[in-house]
Amino acid sequence: MRALTPIRETVERRAPLPDLRHIFLCHAWDDRQGSAKELNDLLVGRGVSVWFSENDIGLGEPFLRAIDKGLAKSRIGIVLVTPSLLLRLPSGGVADKELSVLLQRDQLVPVIHNTTYDALREVSPMLASRNGLDTAEMPMSDVAAKLAGKRGLTATLHAGPPPG
Repeated sequence: MRALTPIRETVERRAPLPDLRHIFLCHAWDDRQGSAKELNDLLVGRGVSVWFSENDIGLGEPFLRAIDKGLAKSRIGIVLVTPSLLLRLPSGGVADKELSVLLQRDQLVPVIHNTTYDALREVSPMLASRNGLDTAEMPMSDVAAKLAGKRGLTATLHAGPPPG
């Protein structure tokens, strides 16, 4: 509960904004047809609205501007941490820009997939310091269920302010 408090507070500040998605899915370009699509599909299947570049950037639309709008219209961010993401972050590409925005907003949860927190710590100590989920400990379907479930982030998104 303590780990979700900063995220809940950020969500509550942003709640009055129109057309918010539950989750912005940050991922490496190389994962868009694989693990990122899998996580997106699992979340959507559980009723979570996800901003996912593969579905939300139209043909001919300016790529970075579309991402900027997606970040502005999402309550929280999930960063899918894979070996591909760890290779791309140091180059300062799009995922690095998304990560910077999400870290600044304090609305970010890492999902570790096919790598480790130790490997992440070598590339992004700030992201590695966040509590998250790890597919080495549970299958991707359970990660999605946890994010979408009553005790997960979407419950925090729909909950009012804490009592007291």
